[in-house]
Amino acid sequence: MHLKVASKEHIRIGAQHRCGSSLETQDPGGWMEDIDIEEQAPFPVDRDGKQLGEGEERRKAGCCEKLHQSISRWMLPSDIRETYLERANCCPPPIFIILISIGELAVFIYYAAWKPQKQWVTLGEGIWNSPLTYKPGLRQDAWRFLSYMFVHAGVQHILGNLVMQLLLGIPLELVHKGFEVGMVYMAGVLAGSLASSIFDPLSALVGASGGVYALMGGYFMNAVVNFREMIPLLGVFRILVIVMIVGTDVGFALYRRFLTDSAGMKVSFVAHIGGGVAGMTIGYVFFSCYDKKLLKDPRFWLCIVGYVVFILFAVLFNIFLSPAP
Repeated sequence: MHLKVASKEHIRIGAQHRCGSSLETQDPGGWMEDIDIEEQAPFPVDRDGKQLGEGEERRKAGCCEKLHQSISRWMLPSDIRETYLERANCCPPPIFIILISIGELAVFIYYAAWKPQKQWVTLGEGIWNSPLTYKPGLRQDAWRFLSYMFVHAGVQHILGNLVMQLLLGIPLELVHKGFEVGMVYMAGVLAGSLASSIFDPLSALVGASGGVYALMGGYFMNAVVNFREMIPLLGVFRILVIVMIVGTDVGFALYRRFLTDSAGMKVSFVAHIGGGVAGMTIGYVFFSCYDKKLLKDPRFWLCIVGYVVFILFAVLFNIFLSPAP
C-alpha cells in the first residue's frame, strides 16, 4: 500500500484545517513521492491500536526482561546497566553453576548412602577413603587438588555451599556467562587447595568452599569499589549479608578444624581464605570488565602473573619443603 505525500512547499494549511476540517491535496505536476508505510518504524501500540506510554511498555516486558532488570540492579553499577539490558538474554542459561552443583550433590548422596554408613549429618569413613578427597599423604595424585570440591563433610556443609553458589552464581553467570564464572570458580578451588597445602600442610580438604568464596570475593569487591553506583542502601545490605555468611561459614570451618576429629583427620579451613583472595583479585577483574576488553586490561595480566607465580611456588613447596609425608 502506497500513499502520495506532498512536499512542504506545496501544502498550505489554513485555519480551517487546524480546527479539524479535512485537508485536500492535489498532485498537479507529479511532485509527490511514494512512501511505503510498511518500511516506517512501527509505533508502540497495544492490540486495540492504542499508543503505549513508556510505563506501559515496561509493564508489558516479558519475564526474562524483568529478571535481567532485577539482576542488573544487584550485579552492575549504574553506568553499564543500559548496555547490559540491551544485550541481555536467557540463552545460554547458567549451565556451569547448575551442572557443578548437580555433580556435588550427586557425589554427596552417593557417599551418604555408602554402607555401613547410613547417616547424613556428618559423613565419616566414606569420604576419607574417597579418591576425590585431598589428603596430604596422597598429594602426588594431582587431580585431588581440584576433585575435593565434590566431597562434603555433612548436610550443613553441602547445603551451605550449594545455596550460596546457586544464589550468587546464577545471577553472575547470567551477566558474565559461563566461561568467566567457571574460570573464577575453578581458580578459587585450586587456590584453596594449594594454600591449604602450604599453610596447613597436615590437614585434609573437602568441600567446594574455595570456589564459593571466589565468587563471593569477586562480588564483594565489586560491591565495595562501585558502592555509590550500585544503589547505596542495597550496597550496605549486600556487604552485610556477605559478612554474615562468611562469618558463619568460617566459624563452622574453624569448629571442624580444631574441635572435631573425623577418622583421625583434620579438615583445613585455609581453602576459604585462598578462594576468597582469588576472588578478590582474579574474580574482581573478571566481574568488573563487563563492557571492556579483558585482554587489554593491565589488571588482568597482573592477576594472572601473580596467580601463576603462586602456583609455581606451591608446587615447589609440595615437592621439596612440605612436612607432610
